[in-house]
Amino acid sequence: MEKRPGIFNDVIGPIMRGPSSSHTAASWRAAKICMDILNEPLKKAIIDFDKDGAWASNYKGQGTSLGIEGGLLGLEMTDDRMKNTELVANELGISIHYEINSFKTNHVNTFRLLLEGINGKNIQVVAISIGGGSFEIQDIDGFEVKICGDFYEVYLFNSSKKTTLEELKSMFPQSKSIVESFNSDRRLINIKFSKEVSDETIKKLKGIVSFDELIITKPVLPIVAGNESELPFTSVASLLEFAEKENLDLGALGLIYEQCQSGLEDSAVIDRMKNLVSIIENSIKTGLEGTTYEDRILPQQSHLINSAKKRNKILQNSIINQIIANVSAIMESKSAMEVVVANPTAGSCGVVGGVLRAVADDINATQDELIKAYFATGIIGVYFAAGPGFSAEEHGCQVECGASAGMAAAGIVQLFGGTARQAVDAASMAIQNMIGLVCDPIADRVEAPCLGKNVSAAVNALSSATMSCAGYNALIPLNEVIETVSSVSKQMPTCVKCTGKGGLAMTKTACAIKEKLTLKNTIVTA
Repeated sequence: MEKRPGIFNDVIGPIMRGPSSSHTAASWRAAKICMDILNEPLKKAIIDFDKDGAWASNYKGQGTSLGIEGGLLGLEMTDDRMKNTELVANELGISIHYEINSFKTNHVNTFRLLLEGINGKNIQVVAISIGGGSFEIQDIDGFEVKICGDFYEVYLFNSSKKTTLEELKSMFPQSKSIVESFNSDRRLINIKFSKEVSDETIKKLKGIVSFDELIITKPVLPIVAGNESELPFTSVASLLEFAEKENLDLGALGLIYEQCQSGLEDSAVIDRMKNLVSIIENSIKTGLEGTTYEDRILPQQSHLINSAKKRNKILQNSIINQIIANVSAIMESKSAMEVVVANPTAGSCGVVGGVLRAVADDINATQDELIKAYFATGIIGVYFAAGPGFSAEEHGCQVECGASAGMAAAGIVQLFGGTARQAVDAASMAIQNMIGLVCDPIADRVEAPCLGKNVSAAVNALSSATMSCAGYNALIPLNEVIETVSSVSKQMPTCVKCTGKGGLAMTKTACAIKEKLTLKNTIVTA
């Protein structure tokens, strides 16, 4: 792999609320860093989207505004006030407005923030969302930058050209990157650190560099970059070779991968996974107990499976029943603005958690075995993240429900006690079955047909895992399947890539639902 995505930074997570991780979580993360850059309390914000971008038509329905507002207001995702950020902003006297304009972009998920602080400072920031909660801030006041939220960073604005980058690198050997960019005759120096910037470092900088302003941004991702160590494998082929040589299953390889990626001890990595799994399982519990939320399409339905079973209306002892109920429960928690884990995205968050819980219950797996299965899912997701990534606006739902199906299939094989090769083959089979899947959410709510696609992906994962463990031939290696996802997405029209402009989203019924919701929200706002 050319880059090293992390299981916690890029695949399982973020912990969030809202319809979409690319819309809500990514914008929340970017907005939090923007407040570090502003470096004073917010008075006013204007956020705009390019008229030809993917978010121009759905930033409200898919939760972009929710994420931006939460980040600008300093709210954590677990804060219940995230359910009504507009009200919080009004109570604080902060003005936040949205506009659709025309400006040059290099990504369909581009958004621009013009922020004004209470002391009169103004900044303009351009950011993009690249799927699954990942983002990149690309421009600050005309300076080209690259902020992904995984470092502690220092920015020296309008710094003197007398101090060279080589001098700074020699003075700060602990830094992970020192780069410069220019806006006309103005210079910006960016220094990235893997540890919190100390007062001593700031004092040292002030003593050797002349600048107008020094800004520090803190990481918003769970794992700080810069502590990576060398992996014993890179490609899928080398992973399988290492697994067979060392007699390791895929769950063990996932743990090794994240330990090397994060620099944390095994116990710390496992504890982080346990926390994520507890949140996922709580979202199942919350959903099954019943959820309500005014601005959603589907009512609670997860309880209907057990009700139908009691009335002998469906198969009595089928694991499919519990898979459907679990997946539905997670998706309902998400739609009710409860806390969920994007896995690998919010739009596909029901698949892995729903099916792994059902299988674990069916075979009486221990919690430790379940945690290990999640590491197996994570490493499949890593290879996907290093390939097309998880942006439906670029690739359609094949990188959301398709990716999650592959991840879940590998996790099920792990629970079955299968080998790493069987787990990888199961992932290949599951993803093969979902290549070309379009993303066409009705009324921009990421509920339908998303629920059905999540359920289908989960059942697909179980059948693929079963076939692999039984000895079926995946035929096409996982890496080639992932490459095919990228190539197929280039053949798919933009209208079926999460824009709300194609597929089921444009049916007569879907348009009527959207119109009704829009009218309802307009009346409430007024």
